[in-house]
Amino acid sequence: MRRLVERALHGGPGEPVDFEALESSARQSALRLAAGILEGTLNADRSDYSGAFLACRCGKLARYAGRRTKSLLTAVGEMSIERAYYHCEHCNSGFCPRDEELNIGCGGLSTAVVRMVGLTAALVSFQETAELLNGLAGIGISAKLAERTAEALGGHILEDERLWVKEGKPRSRTMYLGMDGTGVPMRAEELEGRKGKQVDGSAKTREVKLVSVWSAEGRDKDGHAVRDAGSVSYNGAIESAATADVDEDLSAFAQRVQREATRRGFDGAARRVVLGDGAKWIWKMSEELFPGAIEIVDLYHAKGTLSQTAKAIFGPDSEEGQAWAKSRRDELEEGKFTEILHALQAHLRHVEAENCRNYLIANRERMRYPTFRAAGLCVSSGVLEAGCKCTVGTRLKRAGMHWTLHGANEILALRCYKLSGRYDDYWERRKAG
Repeated sequence: MRRLVERALHGGPGEPVDFEALESSARQSALRLAAGILEGTLNADRSDYSGAFLACRCGKLARYAGRRTKSLLTAVGEMSIERAYYHCEHCNSGFCPRDEELNIGCGGLSTAVVRMVGLTAALVSFQETAELLNGLAGIGISAKLAERTAEALGGHILEDERLWVKEGKPRSRTMYLGMDGTGVPMRAEELEGRKGKQVDGSAKTREVKLVSVWSAEGRDKDGHAVRDAGSVSYNGAIESAATADVDEDLSAFAQRVQREATRRGFDGAARRVVLGDGAKWIWKMSEELFPGAIEIVDLYHAKGTLSQTAKAIFGPDSEEGQAWAKSRRDELEEGKFTEILHALQAHLRHVEAENCRNYLIANRERMRYPTFRAAGLCVSSGVLEAGCKCTVGTRLKRAGMHWTLHGANEILALRCYKLSGRYDDYWERRKAG
């Protein structure tokens, strides 16, 4: 091997050296050597033998029935390992204690490989996951195995998110919490009986509810608050946000919001700000979970509502409508609320104008933008808008994708942990037991 490397570095007389091929060959040889050493070490260790009998999950005793061999795909290659096997005559099932220790599931993947699959599948499709692992690490798995592995891991992370709620400290004096929703394409069986926006009243999507927490002590060139780098966390799922007055418990999403706020120390901040797009469920949840918090309707969403209203009144390409919308947007930023309502009054024959007027009146106290900016507050939920696109859209709304409820929530759990910097922490907790 040394001579081959020297040839690669210095070349031979009149003969070019394929360094890439040599490098690949050397890597494969090193991996085979490592796999052989690891395989031998594991098979020499008989500590998984726990005596003639071992407790079975059914509560009875399982009898030791020798050692069984299983193929295991690891980060250094495939190997065969021997494990102590116990068989229970009561429930007619068998198990190997070492399988749980090594995290060997039905796919026969080591913990390190499962971790790589989860990290990759959180970012790209299952087919791309399989291609990347094979191309970059020489780990040959199918797209289907990548899917099963990632979704199983996502299920564990869903449970971890529910159970691991360590109270955190606020990152800054002012903390922001935003909530939003975005549709995800679902399989037909997940949509049966659900109402939607299609012409026939049916649905093609189900809504992911997303909560994000961040800080914004930084300022842009105009002196406006901007999100602090590295401060944002995401948490979301397809689950209900509605809590009936007679319900003793909070809705599933309200509990998720509460957990995220606890982890980020939101309630411990001197100033708490809740940002949203004006949807009633957001403000109901804000009042329920964070009474006394400052509530702000995202400025750009409010501006967008005025622009859409102008198109409905004047037509989509009307220059008059564009000028009208610009004037209303300027008035909104300047706090001239009465002027906006007066301008809408002349067009109430259009249902869109009436809806816009009602929307503005209902959220008037949440649209005091000059006051909020004077207090140094962020008035845009661009963090959350970007979150919906980057957290949900980029991974779950690609062409041809249709999800099951469990699959969508499991991959979303993986993605939120990855984007929020919690993926490695999860594995540390898992390793610690």
